[in-house]
Order: sequence, then C-alpha cells, then structure tokens
Amino acid sequence: MVFFKQKMLWIGALAVLLALTVFGVAMMGSIVGAKPKSLPVALVVLDQPAALPNGETLAVGEKMKGMLEQNTQLPVRWEIVASEAEAREGMDAQQYYGALVLPENLSSGMLTLQSPAPNPAVIHILVNEGMNAQASAVVKQMLGQVLKMAGSQLSMQALDMIGSRTEVLPVATAQALLTPFVVQEEMLHPVGANHASGNAPGLLTQILWIGCLIISLSLFQALQRTTADGSTRGIAILLQGASGLLLVGLASGFLVWMASSWYGMELANGGGVWLMLWLAGSAFFLLQSTLLNWMGLPAMGILVLLMFFSMPLLNMAPEFLPQATQDWLYSWTPLRFAASALRDVMYFDGSASATANHTVLWAIAGGFLVLLLASMVKKGRRSDKGKSVAAS
Repeated sequence: MVFFKQKMLWIGALAVLLALTVFGVAMMGSIVGAKPKSLPVALVVLDQPAALPNGETLAVGEKMKGMLEQNTQLPVRWEIVASEAEAREGMDAQQYYGALVLPENLSSGMLTLQSPAPNPAVIHILVNEGMNAQASAVVKQMLGQVLKMAGSQLSMQALDMIGSRTEVLPVATAQALLTPFVVQEEMLHPVGANHASGNAPGLLTQILWIGCLIISLSLFQALQRTTADGSTRGIAILLQGASGLLLVGLASGFLVWMASSWYGMELANGGGVWLMLWLAGSAFFLLQSTLLNWMGLPAMGILVLLMFFSMPLLNMAPEFLPQATQDWLYSWTPLRFAASALRDVMYFDGSASATANHTVLWAIAGGFLVLLLASMVKKGRRSDKGKSVAAS
C-alpha cells in the first residue's frame, strides 16, 4: 500500500521509539529497582550491666549492640554515639534518619521480670521524618521489627533462667515476659499538614523550574525581537536579567500563596520558604537564560531533559539510588540542591546542610550571571561582523 511507503510514517515510528527510550531512561532508569542501603542510624547504648545471683553479669545492651552490628541483612549503617543528646544533634544536622536509644536500666529491668513487681525498661526509637519521609518510614519499620525479634529472644532467655529455678510461673511474671521492654517512638522534625507525605519540597521545585523555564523562554524571545529592531544588545540583556529576577520573585511569592491558600499546605516559615524559592528560581532562570542566549532554542531540549532526569530523584534519599545515579546525576543536578535547601527551611529551620545547599545555589546564580552577561560580547561580535558584511 502507498500509505506504508510514506517516509513520515516510519520517521514518526522511529521518533516515538527514540522518545520512549530517552524519557524511559530519564523517568525510570535511574530509580527502578532502587532499594535502601547503608541508611545512617544512630545507636546509643547507655545500659549498665546488672549482677546476677550466681555472680555473673547481665549486659543486655552490649548483647543487643552485637546482634545489630552482626546483622548484615539490615540496610543500616550504625553510628555509635555517646548520648541521646548527641544523637538528637546529629538528627538536627540531618546526619541520621533515626536513632535507637538503649536506656541505662535495660539489664536491671530484665532482672525485675523475675520479681513480683516487674519494671521493664523503656527503649526509645527516634525517627527523623523531615530528612526524608520514605527513608524514615523504612527506618521506623525496621527498628520496630528488630526490637520485636530482640524481645522474643530476651523473653526466651529470661524464661530459661526462671525455669531453671522453679516450674511455677507467677501471672505477673508471665505477662511481663511478653514485653521484656517497652518501646516508645518519637517523631523529630515532622512534616506539616498537606505536605504530600513530605514530598512538598520536590513538588515545589518542579513547579518552580517549569515556571522559570516559561519566564526564560519569554524573555529570550523578547530579547531577540528587541535586538532585531536595532536596540543595543548589551542593554537588552541587562533588562532581560533584571526583569527575569523580578518575575521569579513574584512567581515564588505566588507559589507560596497558592500552596498555602489553595491546598492548605502548612508553612511555619512562609517568608523563609519564599526567599528560598526566590534564590532557587533565580539560579534556575540564570542557568536557563544563559543556555538560551548562547545556544538559542536548541537549549530547550537540554533543559527539558535535565528536568525529566532530575524529577524522580528529588524526593528520594541518596541511599536508595544506584551508585551510578548518585555519581553521575544526583551529585550535580541543580534541582536536587534546590529541593534540599527547601527541605532545610521547611522542616529544619536552617541547619549545617542548609548552608551548603545555599552556597551551591548562590554559586550557580553567580556563575551563570557572569556567563549571561558575557553572552552580549559574543553576540555583539557576531552582529558587528554581520554589519560589516552588509556594508561591504
């Protein structure tokens, strides 16, 4: 049939396959099969060994520590810290996704299970939800399962110790053996209401990137028309940059208002979120405008691909990603630094990591501002050459 001989049919089919391949790699290739590994979790062992009637000592804390460190199937990298306060400081600085605190009376509490008045110890699980909701949920579930298994083992050991002395087990003791210790969970840096389960920073970053892309493209086209009408390119580029930064600030404010007013997103520090969005948006706009000024409309392809490759990573903990993705994409994509900086402001009210993310965004903005201004020199030379050729 003549229809199947048309070149556009086969060109279209190849184009579809190419598009599916590229965007499939962008949206799925970097995260499919992602699983947690080496999640940093603080372990605080405060337990003091207790003396047994036979003269030996019972050190439940050290025993649990050894059990946890020897379990290589857990996707955890245990960080031993000296106190609960130190663990909390590390979680404030986003060093740990969670912490397990074994109290001082863990061993002595086990001995009271044999007495008429059992007094089990209280083990604390601290979860750093604001650092990453997905990773913190994994840590919370994993620590709960670990303590459940440890409790079963300790119950069996206590039952053997009691059984060696008597065959009659008091009801209070039997009930206490079911829960040899009490587990209390505490959520640190919780995400607010309507934050898409902690994914709000990534969502805001994606929307901001798209908004800045529209601003950059519109001002680039305005720049082209202005210079085509004979205006000085240098002044036009200055106006392009100034107008863009102002529009980004207005767009950032509108985005904060829309998120809180339309969708009920709870923002404890709305002003800080707005300023951070403005900084991130300025970095985005200057990056996008620089590529457009130097490369023209083909730069849009690069910017769109950068967005699609970066989007799946924004709400994922780096420990979930393949090593290649961490090294070749996550480590440098500007959208990731913007999402991390927003997370610092929204959930941590500024931290050590916030300073690093701010520095990167300022560096991106400053570097691409210089390149944006430099584009007037290159374009100006081409324009001068064109004028000289036309004059001759």
